[in-house]
Amino acid sequence: MSVTLPPDYRPSEDEPFMNATMREYFRQKLLQWKEKLLQESSETLENLQEGGLSEPDIADRASLETDRSLELRTRDRERKLISKIDAALQRIEDGSYGYCEETAEPISLRRLEARPIATLSIEAQERHERLERTQRDD
Repeated sequence: MSVTLPPDYRPSEDEPFMNATMREYFRQKLLQWKEKLLQESSETLENLQEGGLSEPDIADRASLETDRSLELRTRDRERKLISKIDAALQRIEDGSYGYCEETAEPISLRRLEARPIATLSIEAQERHERLERTQRDD
């Protein structure tokens, strides 16, 4: 079933939650985000392959090495983010997208707009973070 999104579509509280149009909106949002991350990753690889550490000055070489290390850490975080995007896309396919993993209640549209890979409602996320803090303090 193919759904065409109106060009100015934004999910709203006035429509049935996770209807076909809303699911398609989030599917496209996730796919665009993933494409952007993959493109940035590809550019990083090209940059790393192009430049060797041929800086004669030791301070310049150290600075370049630090920049590369930071870039690789960023790309690693983005790689993990891509797997979360893939998981969200899978949830769209299986019909569980937009619902809290803990409570099965709908996740607010504002939260999904801000973090389309969210798996917990704000309340469940806050509970989870409070529990983590108390366990860390022990």
